Amino acid sequence: MASYDDAERVDRGIKKEEKYEQEEGDGFIDKIKDFIHDIGEKIEGAIGFGKPTADVAAIHIPCINLEKAEIVVDVLIKNPNPVPIPLIDINYLIESDGRKLVSGLIPDAGTIHAHGEETVKVPLHLIYDDIKSTYSDIEPGSIIPYKIKVDLIVDVPVLGRLTLPLEKTGEIPIPYKPDVDVDKIKFQKFSFEETVAVLHLKLENMNDFDLGLNALDYEIWLSEVSIGGAELSKSANLEKKGITFVDVPITFRPKDFGSALWDMIRGKGTGYTIKGHIDVDTPFGAMKLPIVKEGGTTRLKKSKDDGGDDDDDED
Repeated sequence: MASYDDAERVDRGIKKEEKYEQEEGDGFIDKIKDFIHDIGEKIEGAIGFGKPTADVAAIHIPCINLEKAEIVVDVLIKNPNPVPIPLIDINYLIESDGRKLVSGLIPDAGTIHAHGEETVKVPLHLIYDDIKSTYSDIEPGSIIPYKIKVDLIVDVPVLGRLTLPLEKTGEIPIPYKPDVDVDKIKFQKFSFEETVAVLHLKLENMNDFDLGLNALDYEIWLSEVSIGGAELSKSANLEKKGITFVDVPITFRPKDFGSALWDMIRGKGTGYTIKGHIDVDTPFGAMKLPIVKEGGTTRLKKSKDDGGDDDDDED
């Protein structure tokens, strides 16, 4: 009986010793963890690691035309830390009324200097054909709202990888080329060798925003014969959804037209084609838009008709 009791006491002693050793081990690990955490906090406090900040400083549209819009987002990033931090990735998304227009990722976007700030330029491209083919209700000439979302992913010592989210809203146009007609051609000087005339152009702005005309270049064909062209500085305001008339000079040689000349002289309708561009200012930046009219019909008028009413043929 004594032997049994002794064995039981020995067994209980071993278990107590094992439990004590386990508690000692757990306590030691906890102490190590606390020590490391404490050291980390002291290092962070002494060195001054902190979360970077970011803000959208500006949005530029350096290029916009009938095919695309190039948008540049200037993001100001401030690094309060004593060491440079890498800007690992930039994720971006442009949406309109909750519908995605374009998205993408820019890897390895640079480094933000220690205790410094950097303006990072985020280039974005909107391709209008892609937008119009995806969303048929977005019409050329309209203005649509947009929201730009940018996530900057940085890696900060001690704090680890952080995401800095940004948002900015605005409006962007879906530009449409103006409609052009040669309303009439007025003679100022007529001879078979050289004729000086004025083209009375009708420009219809099909957009939901004004166009400030600065210049235009053009070439014109009458009865399939080129009568030349020019580059001119012209100022006019093409009101949205409105019609504006612009006079441009032209010089040509009537004898080059052959039998078509007599149709012009008799006042019959003359077929024409005009091609060129207009340089305009818009609320969204400068644009260079094409002007094209093929298969149009106009009439030649003498200068004395300027003050009268003309029954011009228009296409």
